[in-house]
Amino acid sequence: MGDASPPTGGTNVEGETPRIEPTVETEEATITDEAELERTLGLSGGLAIGIGTMIGAGIFVFPGLAAGNAGPAAAASFAIGAVVALLVALPTSELATAMPKSGGGYYFISRGLGTLAGTVVGLSLWFGLVFATAFYLVGFGYYAVDTLAELGITVGEGLVIPTALLFGAGFTVLNVTGTENAAKLQNGVVALLLSILVAFLAYGGLDAAGLIGDPAAPEQFAPFGAVPVFSTAALVFTSYLGFAQVATVAGEMKSPGRNLPLAMVGSVVIVGVLYVVTVFVATSAFGSDRLTELGETAMVEVGRHYLGTAGAVAIVFGGLLATMSSANASVLSTSRAIYAVSRDALLPAGASRINLRYGTPHVALGLAGGPILVLTATGRVELLAEVASFLHLIMYGLICVALLALRRDEPDWYDPEFRVPGYPAVPVLGAICSFALIGFMQRASQLVGVGIMLLTAGWYFYYAGDVELRGNL
Repeated sequence: MGDASPPTGGTNVEGETPRIEPTVETEEATITDEAELERTLGLSGGLAIGIGTMIGAGIFVFPGLAAGNAGPAAAASFAIGAVVALLVALPTSELATAMPKSGGGYYFISRGLGTLAGTVVGLSLWFGLVFATAFYLVGFGYYAVDTLAELGITVGEGLVIPTALLFGAGFTVLNVTGTENAAKLQNGVVALLLSILVAFLAYGGLDAAGLIGDPAAPEQFAPFGAVPVFSTAALVFTSYLGFAQVATVAGEMKSPGRNLPLAMVGSVVIVGVLYVVTVFVATSAFGSDRLTELGETAMVEVGRHYLGTAGAVAIVFGGLLATMSSANASVLSTSRAIYAVSRDALLPAGASRINLRYGTPHVALGLAGGPILVLTATGRVELLAEVASFLHLIMYGLICVALLALRRDEPDWYDPEFRVPGYPAVPVLGAICSFALIGFMQRASQLVGVGIMLLTAGWYFYYAGDVELRGNL
């Protein structure tokens, strides 16, 4: 059909137009008039961002909460989450190789479906990542207090939130001093985490299967029926948000045509398997009731059950690393999301200013860090996790819709290096599953999510109603 998209046009309330033309994509960097985002991330870096963001809080904070809601069938909840994530990862990979820009899902939707959808998703993605990061930081606070308890220093849960706030501020500062610093920390943390987890899960898995130690008394697989399995999948879906973070740093990735799809699909598969085994190991150690009592740090007691004090210390250390790594990767992606939205004149231009000394979007990082600390202070773990899932699932569903729209129109500029196998079934299923999962969330999370979307739509009509982004690369 050729290129049906209109030329760049429109201004926001302040008379700014989208800053689009001067982006040059080379093999070494993404270059704009103002700065250069170096392509320093390879496949291992992409996998580290994907696995690092996902493996964090989910595996250490959720098993107790999930098993309390769904019993041993919580393992199926994590598997459902992985299937939905894979259905979205493939369309995201195709779009990211056609448009390897740092905005990720926001960029694909604004170019494929237009400015209103783009504004709602771009600003909701910012809020979604802020909610997710706050959730990770609260998890970090719980693990920090548990670490002190293992060392014989009892401080009580009163220190959970102050600790989370202190480290949240620290990660923001770290990211201002450069992506490479943040990525180096990320790679080291992920390697260490995977070693701890694989060793623990291998032993725990053999024990749970009755091959070593005493066989566990079997508990009914789905003691609360089928619906809690899906509502738990909606809750724990936050654990899979990392795969799409890889697309937000596409502009900084070497040979994105090969590395992006591999990093996204690879990280979902690796993490999905780890989650399912973790829940199997946890529910074999304790019944659902006991895991519910243990709450956010239930995995520490699971570690103690299998390997004594050494197991508890390994899990406490792993939980600290994991929640830290998730928070760090999310702060990085939150700032990238603001940077992309501001560059398109949907937020004031100042938000996308690049720090000339460090080459990072320091104003965007400040805009990410502030709200994160406010939400962290609430300490509402399940609500923070579900609102983050809600806002991301809206984006994931619309990514699939954007792919369908672009494939239908096939504009001249659309030339992805990777095409989704099983088209159109994969994006259609991806969209349906993403939206359906939202229906299983608690009412409060749905209301907060809808409220944020209405707020962002209102901002579009007030601030950027004349900006035209569809097809504008």
